[in-house]
Amino acid sequence: MTGTDAGLRGGTVALDPAGCNALQQTAGGLLVPHTTLEGIAPGGAVSTQRSVDIDVTPPAAGRCPETWQVGARLTPVSGQTSGAVALDAAPANTWVPVTGAQLVLPEGGVYEVTANVQGSIAWGVGVTNAIIDAHVFDVTAGVEIPLSARRIILFTDQNATGTNGIQANASAGALYQVTGPTTIRVEGAWRTDSGTTSQKVVWATNFRFKKLSD
Repeated sequence: MTGTDAGLRGGTVALDPAGCNALQQTAGGLLVPHTTLEGIAPGGAVSTQRSVDIDVTPPAAGRCPETWQVGARLTPVSGQTSGAVALDAAPANTWVPVTGAQLVLPEGGVYEVTANVQGSIAWGVGVTNAIIDAHVFDVTAGVEIPLSARRIILFTDQNATGTNGIQANASAGALYQVTGPTTIRVEGAWRTDSGTTSQKVVWATNFRFKKLSD
């Protein structure tokens, strides 16, 4: 017996593996334990609470050695819509939902919410501080989405005569985190310090969201 043999013998450890982790001698040969991976079929998400799809492609039957292919793809949810609302019938300083401009954030996470908004207003005599505003409102929580309020129109025309009008555009939006499905919408409002206005309208020409992270 050599020194090497003695060292190997002295370092022998008694093995008592579980049945699923032991070599098995069979008439067809020696069976070796192996791991079987399971995954989601390509195009399917692990769950509705995640924005990454994991694809697992198994090896061909009987291939030796077994080669598994595992990949991941970003799959953030998104959505968009548009709408408009006339404000003439609404009281001043009152938020009015823009018809059609409502979306549902489908799951918890951080979203980029953006509303491209347009406002118009007309007047026939002098006006002071005529204003059209817009914001994005969280219907589920009953609160304004922070940092989403925008002033679309602000003007003074104390010497106006005849018929006058103006249109302007703005982008209302913010990053917004929710814990579950959440309904959001665009709203518009108007006011003037003095004078009479008409044809007040707010459009959400494009209202959209894109999930950024879980």
